[in-house]
Amino acid sequence: MPLGYVFTSYGGPGSQRFLDLPMPEPGPGEVLVEVHAAGVNPVDWKVREGMHRAFLPLELPAVLGREVAGTVVRSAPGFAVGDRVCGPTVGGCGGYAEFALLPADRAARMPEGLSFTDAAVLPIAAGTAYDALEALDLRPGESLLILGVGGGVGTVAAQLAVMRGIEVAGTASPSKHVYVEQLGVVAYDHDQGPSRVDAVLDLVGGDALRAVCAERILTVADPAVAAQYGAQPLKRSGDPGVLAVLAELVANGKLDPGVRQVFPFAEAGDALAVVEAGQVAGKVVIGLPTGPRH
Repeated sequence: MPLGYVFTSYGGPGSQRFLDLPMPEPGPGEVLVEVHAAGVNPVDWKVREGMHRAFLPLELPAVLGREVAGTVVRSAPGFAVGDRVCGPTVGGCGGYAEFALLPADRAARMPEGLSFTDAAVLPIAAGTAYDALEALDLRPGESLLILGVGGGVGTVAAQLAVMRGIEVAGTASPSKHVYVEQLGVVAYDHDQGPSRVDAVLDLVGGDALRAVCAERILTVADPAVAAQYGAQPLKRSGDPGVLAVLAELVANGKLDPGVRQVFPFAEAGDALAVVEAGQVAGKVVIGLPTGPRH
């Protein structure tokens, strides 16, 4: 039986553990993938805490994680057994496991030169960054402030914006300033930053928008924050073409997906704990061994 890292009840990390699980059975339009790498995101611990129960009901125990890269072992139209693919998981969970299900219409083949660890972080964080810039529709020479630029979404959004000729500033903890400045970002502490810009991408929520003035504000925070500051919530496109574009940029060395720590599968809990602590510059990945399973 394949192994998965699950949570057995809503709440803190005390309910997390490894369990032997039945092999996932793909439904119509789904592909079964042998997982070689899984991205770790803040949303993973928020799902465990129960923050998303209203719109993401899960049957417990549930496998943590929602983005993976691996090889197809049971195909759907458009894919073949052995294809190297990446994508979001079916149902918003199931990534920290030896096998996972991906919706075929949201998965993408991996180009040559793209590693599993880099591919695993593209569906959620990088895809969010791409969709955010598309929604803000900034032109070359305009200015963008990214609140929380040091995380997985922020670092990719900054690079994509710089590629488009946009002037980028961002807030981050002091320990991340050197890293984000290397991406072409003017770095500020969280309680500072330019008072006026053309657009703001808010990745932290709370009162971060209080001192900012901009015509366009996009937020990934909760709806109350969006309403309070006149911000628009981000709507993900779900277009696999976006994933394919990002994969090519990374494979060609034009985009750094920001993977800074890779934990072995046996240390999945430690990987999530690092992300939950909020001190990671870039992305954390869980790497699973390739080759035959025993």
